[in-house]
Amino acid sequence: MTLVAPAQIADLEDLLTRLPADARAAATRLYLVTSTVGRLEQPPEMEQWIVKLFGSVEAVREQRIVRVTDLVTLQGALFNELRARRPMEVKGADEMRRTIDDAVGDPFCHVETGTPADTFGRIQGERGRTASNIAKYDGYHGVLVFDAHDPLVEIGEDQLRDHLATARRWAEAALEADPGARYYFLMWNSTWRAGGSIIHAHMQMTTTRGMHYPKVEALRRQALAYRARYERDYFDDLWAVHEALGLGIAAGRARVLASLTPVKEREVLVLGRPGDDESSLAGGIARTLAAHRSLGVVAFDMALYLPPLAPDGDDWQRFPPHARVVDRGDPGNRTSDIGAMELYAASVIASDPFRVADALRA
Repeated sequence: MTLVAPAQIADLEDLLTRLPADARAAATRLYLVTSTVGRLEQPPEMEQWIVKLFGSVEAVREQRIVRVTDLVTLQGALFNELRARRPMEVKGADEMRRTIDDAVGDPFCHVETGTPADTFGRIQGERGRTASNIAKYDGYHGVLVFDAHDPLVEIGEDQLRDHLATARRWAEAALEADPGARYYFLMWNSTWRAGGSIIHAHMQMTTTRGMHYPKVEALRRQALAYRARYERDYFDDLWAVHEALGLGIAAGRARVLASLTPVKEREVLVLGRPGDDESSLAGGIARTLAAHRSLGVVAFDMALYLPPLAPDGDDWQRFPPHARVVDRGDPGNRTSDIGAMELYAASVIASDPFRVADALRA
C-alpha cells in the first residue's frame, strides 16, 4: 500500500495547481504565492547544537520558505518549512498554573466591589457580568468578567453563546446611552502573554463613533472593491479556497478556516453568514479553542468583526460576522512573538496551517 504524505504549507504552490477549476480561479484572484530556498554554511563547532535543535545539519543547510500574500487585504505571511516542523513545547506551563492559582481573589473575583460599573449599570449573564474598564480605549469600554476565574478552563459552545449574548446586551445598552457609538468591537486577550493585564478570565467590549475601527472598515472596503472588480464575494472565495485545500471545516452555520495568511501562529478565522449575528459563531469558536488546546495553546487573542449596531449609511450587506483567534505563544518564553517584521513587513510563521486544520477536524 502506498502511503500519501499529508499536505503541508511547503507544497502550497503545487497544491493550488491541483485544485478544482473554480477554487483554483478563486485562489488566483486572492493570493500571490512564491517560494525560495535559504542556504547557509555552518562551522563544525555548531553541528552538535544544530542536530539537537533541528535533527540534522542537512535540515538547516537548505530551507524552503513559502510566502503567501492576500492580494485583497495585503496581509501576508512567510512560512519556513524548517520552523513549521518544530514541535511546540510550553515550557512555562507549571509557572503559569501557579500564577493563575495565586491570583484567586483578584478584583475580578469580586466584581461588585472590585470593579467600577458603567453609567448604565451592569449587564448580568448566566455565566458572567459586566464592569466598566477603569483605563478606557474608547468612550464606552467594558469588561465581561467570567464567573470562572481560571482562564485555562475549557469553554464550550453554550458558555460562549452566553458570553457573546451578554456582551451584545452591553453594546446595545451603550448604544442607547450614546446613539452615535454604533460600532461595536469585542476582544478576548486570554492571559498576560496575550495582553491581558488581569489573569481572571474576561472579555472586553468597546463601542466607537464616526466610523468603525480602521482594520474593520478597511476590510469592508476591500471586500466591496473585490466584488466590484470580480463580481464575486471575497468571503465566499476565501472559504472556497480553504475548503478545497482541506483548510476549511464547517461548524453549524459557521465556516472555520486555518488561515493561509495568519497574523501570527495558528490563526483561525471563523466566518458567519451575512445577516447572522455573532451567536452563529459560537460553535466554530468553541471548536477552534478545543483545537488550540490540543496543540498546546495556552494564550490566545480573539476579536470579533461585526457590522454596526445601527445603520450608518454605508454598505454592510455582504459583511459577515466573523472571529479571528490566534495563538500568542508560550508564557514562559521571554522572547516576544511579534517584532519589526510583523509590525512593518509581514508575519513570520513557525506553524503549518495544515496541522491546525488537522486539529480542527479532530
